[in-house]
Amino acid sequence: MNSILRWDPVREFEEFSRRLVPLFGRLTHEVPQEERQAMRVIDWAPTVDIAEEENAYLVMAELPEVKKEDAKVAIENGVLTISGERKKETEEKNGRRYHRIERSYGSFMRSFSLPDDADPSRVTANMKDGILHVRIEKRVEAKPKTVAIEVK
Repeated sequence: MNSILRWDPVREFEEFSRRLVPLFGRLTHEVPQEERQAMRVIDWAPTVDIAEEENAYLVMAELPEVKKEDAKVAIENGVLTISGERKKETEEKNGRRYHRIERSYGSFMRSFSLPDDADPSRVTANMKDGILHVRIEKRVEAKPKTVAIEVK
């Protein structure tokens, strides 16, 4: 009696995706066009470096060809969110005929939890040479005082 079945993760994944496709296909046809636009998936994610200095945290995000008006920085409930959009050039606009497009375009969003000592009221952001620099100051904590107590 041979009742042991060999587990095939690829077959399992294919079955799972087969079950999901009709569900999502049905959903997009039932949702109005303007709401489908809001439901779209994030198109790309910029690379980010995070560093710490003595008095601040630094976040540097690569946003090539993103205008500073198209980049948004927000902090809510201890989470820093960088979002925006990199717009794609159209062939009709500049007369180019593209043979290959490998760069990603569209909306993006990255979110990061802030440490407890980050001060969300003291944040600055600027864009230079395609890099968004976000500086989050640390809270100014009262340094502990040492009080000498006389032993009797």
